[in-house]
Amino acid sequence: MFDIVRNNKKITQIFLALITLPFAFWGVESYVRNAAIDAELASVGRGKITRQEFQVAVREQQDRMRTQAGGKVDPAMFETPQMRRAVLDSLVVQRLLAEQAHKAKLVISNEQLVQFIAAVPSLQENGKFSKERYEALVAAQGMSKEMFEARLRQDLAMQQLMLPVTEAGIAGQVAAGRWLATQMEQREVSEAPLLPENYLGRVKLAADAVQKYYEANRKQFELPEQVRAEFVVLSRDALAAASVISDEEARKYYASHGERYKEGDTRRASHVLIRVDKGAPAAEVAAAKAKAEQLLAQVRKTPGDFAKIAKDNSQDPGSAEKGGDLDWFSRGAMVKAFEDVAFTLKEGQISDVVRSDFGFHIIRVTGVRPERVKPFDEVKADIVAELKREAGAKKYADVAEAFGNVVYEQADSLKPAVEKWKLDLRQSPWLAKGGKFDPPFDNQKLAAALFSDDGLKNKRNTEAVEVAPGTLVSARVLEHKPAALQPLEAVRGDIEKRLLREEAAVLAIKDGEEKLARLGKGEAVDLKWSPVRKISRTEAPGLPPESLRAVFAADAAKLPVHAGVAYPGKGYALYRISSVKAGETAKDDPRTRALAQQYARIVAEEEFAAWLASLKESYPVKINNAMLESKDR
Repeated sequence: MFDIVRNNKKITQIFLALITLPFAFWGVESYVRNAAIDAELASVGRGKITRQEFQVAVREQQDRMRTQAGGKVDPAMFETPQMRRAVLDSLVVQRLLAEQAHKAKLVISNEQLVQFIAAVPSLQENGKFSKERYEALVAAQGMSKEMFEARLRQDLAMQQLMLPVTEAGIAGQVAAGRWLATQMEQREVSEAPLLPENYLGRVKLAADAVQKYYEANRKQFELPEQVRAEFVVLSRDALAAASVISDEEARKYYASHGERYKEGDTRRASHVLIRVDKGAPAAEVAAAKAKAEQLLAQVRKTPGDFAKIAKDNSQDPGSAEKGGDLDWFSRGAMVKAFEDVAFTLKEGQISDVVRSDFGFHIIRVTGVRPERVKPFDEVKADIVAELKREAGAKKYADVAEAFGNVVYEQADSLKPAVEKWKLDLRQSPWLAKGGKFDPPFDNQKLAAALFSDDGLKNKRNTEAVEVAPGTLVSARVLEHKPAALQPLEAVRGDIEKRLLREEAAVLAIKDGEEKLARLGKGEAVDLKWSPVRKISRTEAPGLPPESLRAVFAADAAKLPVHAGVAYPGKGYALYRISSVKAGETAKDDPRTRALAQQYARIVAEEEFAAWLASLKESYPVKINNAMLESKDR
């Protein structure tokens, strides 16, 4: 939903996504008038950020990242200083914007909010606002309507506030041209890597080197404390899958939700797209339109060749390979200009050239389906799945508390819970304390409970831990191994290999630096150079960033010129630059357009950063670093 807000200005979209989407929202007014309900973590102007708000923001970010990663996110990553600071910085920026919005008296009226929501295509059905779709969207966000609308008001207010700033940065043509030329400059490069393994024969370790390393790094050779556990899982999804839905129940649901299965007028179409940006110069627009008109003449002359013409000429990568086919779509699925034309054509008709935000289209309608009600058999599987989800959610809600009570009250065994709810009693592999675990033990709370005194000494059930939404787990230690130091003889070989490689890498780096110095003096050096390849600052596949910087930092006034990069522990890399080709910035080159947009973003980012700095002067920011870094959170 919030992405829709940003469809009109790309740069503003980027800033809003970075600043607002990942973290907690409290509404503009509550930002400015927050009540003192918790310890103060930071202050921004006359408002403050409490520890409670910060913790909510961390949880929301964790939930968002867990969803994106399919549930696999290590909770420990949110305890790093970098992540905690990033969350706080985001909240600080939100407060700065809120203070400025309040000062500027930026208010989104109820009427504006209603108009905006009602105009969102995905919330419309047959061209009219659908209350059911709106409620489904809000429910999917896990919010009340009031919270959802408060967030949307804030997003719209932020857009109004930020848009003049992000759009004010104008990239000068001369500066932009120089930057583009620099980015597209090409250099022909050969590489000569000096790898540690080639220097192993020169390394001689001291007789006591292994012993000294072992004594100085004993922690490295400790085997951590380990446990093996049995566990049970009470899952809403499993309860849903086990639910049995009769044909009669499904038909009853179908009869009472008839509106849901109405399908509006749909079309199937193919198109040829000639891309041109919405704000492209007039010359580019004219060239793209002329190309589209030329292709339109071809398809009108030989309609049977539409698919071939689309495949050879369309600039829509998603459909070109399929002969321009876009499959079936309903109203609201395509951009308005495209849709308005597609739904006026009859099957087999070809449109005139149509302009949209993406460029110029030639549309051919290949199928028409009038409005209809989907038959029961067509939707039966979806209905059964929905009823199973509802049944699973209801049963989970009914038994979750009882499950927690049973594993707590009968803490010496998980069998009572297994027998009562017909659950599987599973066993874990050995789990090393502080290591990375597979689900469900990747949950920090569950893992900590297993390694607690009660879990290790008394081997009692852990409490029922919610490891994911709708999933409770209780576990019990079966076996325990205390931490132990591996004897020197068991690790001697590994230590020796490590020390040999480290010393060999030092020799490789020293040799590389000496060779680079000799090459700089014009001396002949015996090296095996790789084949020459062309690279630029934007296209250098496989080349590490440090090497890329070194190659383009080399003074190419006199060729060939050499550069070198040391990689501690990995050796040294020498580079020979034999040719330099100035960057070319043809206007019709897609790379030029992409880089120009990148440069515009850089300018906008600088403008935005300067504006934020000025806001920090107007609304001073104070951070309680001791509380931010505190372990007691």
